[in-house]
Amino acid sequence: MKETEQKLVFNTLLKQYIYFGLSTEGIDDKTDFTIHNIRDIHLELPFKSPVYRPNFFSFVFVKDGRGIYTTDDLHFETVPGTIYFTNPGHYKSHEWFELNEVYLITLSESFLKENVHPDIFEEFPFLLAETVQPRVLDQATFAEFESLYLQINKEYLSNSPYRARMIGNLFVVLLLKIKEYFWKDYNPIYEGNRSSQIVKNFKRKLEQHYRDLNNGKVHQVFRLQDYADDQNLHPNYLSNVIKTKTGKPISTWITEKTIAEAKSLLQNSSTSIKEIAFMLGFSEANHFSNYFKKYTNTSPVLFRKQHTVTTS
Repeated sequence: MKETEQKLVFNTLLKQYIYFGLSTEGIDDKTDFTIHNIRDIHLELPFKSPVYRPNFFSFVFVKDGRGIYTTDDLHFETVPGTIYFTNPGHYKSHEWFELNEVYLITLSESFLKENVHPDIFEEFPFLLAETVQPRVLDQATFAEFESLYLQINKEYLSNSPYRARMIGNLFVVLLLKIKEYFWKDYNPIYEGNRSSQIVKNFKRKLEQHYRDLNNGKVHQVFRLQDYADDQNLHPNYLSNVIKTKTGKPISTWITEKTIAEAKSLLQNSSTSIKEIAFMLGFSEANHFSNYFKKYTNTSPVLFRKQHTVTTS
């Protein structure tokens, strides 16, 4: 694809399906998590999507279907027994020739941190991998994954007040299974070309820095120069690599990370908003509140109230 061409960007699966003219029945627009059999939304085959960049994680489980998917410059055949995932920031396209049972799970980083684990990328570093090869599993092994994603689908369709938490816990098991079968020999240091390695190092440093902020080891949020210094790069070069490879400038990565960490802290801890503001590098709680409201359209107080689960 030429750099001058229009590139589609979708922050949610709902917006992606609306643009593609596909059915959105069963797609919950009130949560950062979706799961469904994509056979139910593709009414006509073959189907070929335009090139687009989703700003969310996708996990695909192909029990019975055939097609092709592309991530950046790599092309993969999709056959029965295939499992693959992609993370935010890649340009993708996909084709389907046959669709009988293919489940798609999408979720945001915020959902992962709020409902799976606050340090999700520490336990599952492969989620930050630049490009992950799909795997084709034998029938018995695939059935282990099938039982998990079908249970997740059941909870997704329920009205339980603990729905998100149950999905989160089941998804931990799913990630552990993926880690067990796919990444026994995973080496988070290895990455293909130079720019891919720079992206991976940036993402890893971003995660580590926010853990340090939360633990009180540092009190100032890193800026572009800090991330450039970490890799001994010129800031302009780092900016160009990150923007070109992920489609998002470093400032957006920092903003999204700050909001994701803020949401996780507001939901999963009793830490005061003033202290959360300080932990995330804000000098005043009011500055943090204005920042949070700007990017979420709600205040930290209201977000905490709406997302606090009470137990009897």
